[in-house]
This record gives sequence, structure tokens and C-alpha cells, in this order.
Amino acid sequence: MPHRAPPTTCATSTTREPRGREPAIHLFAVLAQEPSFIETVAAELHLDLALKLLVAVILGGAIGMEREFSGKPAGLRTNILICIGSALLMDLSIRVGLIGIAESGGGSGDPGRIAAQIVSGIGFLGAGTILQARGAVIGLTTAATIWVVAAIGMVVGAGHYIEAIGSAVLVTAVLTGLGRVERHLLNARRTVSGTIRVVPGTPFEEVVRILTMHGIQIQSKGIVDDADARTYELRLAGPAKQFDTVTGALMRREDVLSVQFD
Repeated sequence: MPHRAPPTTCATSTTREPRGREPAIHLFAVLAQEPSFIETVAAELHLDLALKLLVAVILGGAIGMEREFSGKPAGLRTNILICIGSALLMDLSIRVGLIGIAESGGGSGDPGRIAAQIVSGIGFLGAGTILQARGAVIGLTTAATIWVVAAIGMVVGAGHYIEAIGSAVLVTAVLTGLGRVERHLLNARRTVSGTIRVVPGTPFEEVVRILTMHGIQIQSKGIVDDADARTYELRLAGPAKQFDTVTGALMRREDVLSVQFD
């Protein structure tokens, strides 16, 4: 009987994953088959809006920090809240507008409808920071800062982060870096024309005393009398910053009716 060789068997080795890793592998396989899973989670959690609000906090806080160090009334919290509110309303405006466009088949829908109200609404807030105290106007820089912080928040809400960051850097540089230049300009000597209206009988020496006390010299003088008031038309020279100060000092007198410098 012929000798038959035993059948050859091919050795194969199989390795089994640890039992605990099989569900995780299955989960990753399912996620790989669903490329929109991350987008779906982000949409459900509104991560894009959270990122916008975070950027608004950082940029508004950077500008507000400078205002806080300068001792201004609209400081850190105010600028952060303005920037967050503008970003939130801008995001809402875009979403509502896009929903309207989708529902009407592209016929109608205005993404800027709510955003337009930010521009007009922030004007009332800025106007509240501008004060007029006996002829001296203060708070213009604070009002302008509020306005530009709202604009930065709107840019963040629209998703243009690079533009918003660049704008915030420029605003911060202007508020901090131009302070010395502004002080130098205010200390520079100016020659202006001034008109001071006083009650008839007011001694001119009192006006001269107040002007001299603030470092302002009278170069020429003209007097115009009428039934209700006496008007001094003056040519004055002195430090630029002193003209605002002397306006307040003159208007605190009951016999001074108006002060105007051109």
C-alpha cells in the first residue's frame, strides 16, 4: 500500500482584540462612516456662537482694560458687555435672515435687519456718556470707544475674526499710544478769537483775572454794548488745553452769559 504523505496544513494566526476595546472600535467605525457627525454636534451645541462670544469677551476686555486703567466711566465690564451684545445680535440677525431666505426660496430675508438697530441703539448709550458742564463738553472719547467696540462686536458676530482682532489692536494702540501726542498738542500754544458775553456792569478786570490765572494772555480787545449784555471780542494766546478749563471757570460766574472760542 503506497505511503501517503500527511496533508499539509497552513498555519494561520488570529489575534483577537481585547474584549473591552471592541465597542470603542465599533464606535470609531460608525463615526468614520458619518463625516457630518462633528458638524452636527457643533450645530446642536452652537459651538460657533460660543466661539464668537469668547472672542468678543477677549477683544472687548482688551479695550475695556485700557479704559479702566485710565479711570473712565465705561470701563472693563461695560466694554465687554457691549461687545458681547453686539456679537450676539449680529449672529441672531444673520441666522434669522438666512431662515427667511430659505423659507421663501431665496426671495426675501434681510440678514442686516436686526444688526442695523445696533448702530442706532448704541448711539443712545454713547449720548449718555457725553456731558456738558457749563460750556465744557466731556466724554466724547468714551462715546466713540463705545461705538467702535459695538462695531467690533458686530464684526465678530459676522464671523470675521481677523478683521475684528486687527480693529481691536488698532483701537487699543490709539487709546494708549496717542496719549502722549495728545498731551503735547494740548500743551502747545494757540492763538484764538474769543467772544465773552457778560451782564452789563460786569468789571472787565474780573475777566482778565480769570484768563491770566489760566495762563491766557489778551492780545487785543473790542467791546460791543447792547441793551441786554456787553460783549468782549478778544484775541487770546495760551496753552491749548487751558481754553476748555477757562471756559468752565468763566461760566461758573453768574454774571457771565456765554463763552465761545474759535
